[in-house]
Amino acid sequence: MSVTVITLMATDVLATAVRARNGMWAMFFFMGVVSMAWVARIPEIRDSNGLNNGQLGLILLSSTIGAVIGAQLAGRLIHTFGAKPVITVAIFIMPIGLVLMGLSTSPLTLIAGLFVMGLGYSSMDISCNTQAVVIEKLIGKRVMSSFHALWSTGAFTTTVFGGAVAKHISPRVNLIGIAVTCFFLFIPSMMALLPPHLDDHNGGEEETQAKIAFFGKNVLPLWGMGIGLLGGLIAEGAASDWGAILLRDDMGFGKGVNASAFAVFSLAMITARFLGDRALDHFGPRKTVLLGGYLGGLGLGLGIAIGVPLSNSHPLAALLIVNAGFACAGLGIGPMFPAYILAASQVPGIASSVAIARVGVIGLAGYFVGPSVTGALAQITSLPIAMTYPILMLLLAGYQSHIIKK
Repeated sequence: MSVTVITLMATDVLATAVRARNGMWAMFFFMGVVSMAWVARIPEIRDSNGLNNGQLGLILLSSTIGAVIGAQLAGRLIHTFGAKPVITVAIFIMPIGLVLMGLSTSPLTLIAGLFVMGLGYSSMDISCNTQAVVIEKLIGKRVMSSFHALWSTGAFTTTVFGGAVAKHISPRVNLIGIAVTCFFLFIPSMMALLPPHLDDHNGGEEETQAKIAFFGKNVLPLWGMGIGLLGGLIAEGAASDWGAILLRDDMGFGKGVNASAFAVFSLAMITARFLGDRALDHFGPRKTVLLGGYLGGLGLGLGIAIGVPLSNSHPLAALLIVNAGFACAGLGIGPMFPAYILAASQVPGIASSVAIARVGVIGLAGYFVGPSVTGALAQITSLPIAMTYPILMLLLAGYQSHIIKK
């Protein structure tokens, strides 16, 4: 084969990878929009379904079950068929989950919506991250953190929108409108992604395992990374699912304002993730996660400990302090997911999709189970005290950074 032909082929692959990068930015953005669309409306959805904090926390477990099933299926299916076919199916599933959540006026409908959302979200998340690893390799540049920055941008946009329209439209109109709009916007983004023959879904030239033991010496690093990711995602889930309720029920802030906690958290994550690729290059994944876990956990803890009691006498100062705590958590958590996912994809002898799925399912279980545990603790004690749990988990995420290779 001539040098010219090889050069043309390499140029074509690079152009395809660049298009896939652009499509992936859009995919992560809309994934953030759909998955977080209900955050600003959680207090209303909780009330319309006649639930208390403990009951809501228990119902959130249905999304965990969906996420676990979706991640496990996605890892196997990606290894067999490639990431793009799995994403093609997932873009149908996620919006259906959001529609059911918007229609819910009974716990059973809400459970069904959360299950479908968890199933679709984890399938798409594992698929997109698997393809993102390959895109980085093909273009020879770190972009993983920027993909997650677009997810956070989508989450921020949908949270601000939900808070802004809360006084004017119902959660049903809000969520169904977003589900339908994003479904149609997913399609052109998905079409730009890498085709299966370029995504190394079966390990490429390296001999890898598609099936791995649940426990065993060779999977211990994946468990360590999964536990670290779990800690960060528990804190993220607490910020998204309980931030608005904390500001409303325990600090007395009304519609719109009570969504500011997660909006600030999301804005901080956007900043951290857009800077994350540079931080990962400068500090290395291990140190980036270590600093983020410790500084984020301490910042959130101090913000809640000082802000909530202060809200009775100085509400504005209390709001600023609590939101500063959520901002610290967002800055700390921001680069964690990209760092742990990249580390998982580099474990030798295991297909990257399977390794990412194993770490992802542990982490995503934390994302969905964490708010349920927080809700149960809030029912027993109070929500400000219950938030100690995700704060400790964020500190654990920083500690688990020792699993990551420098």
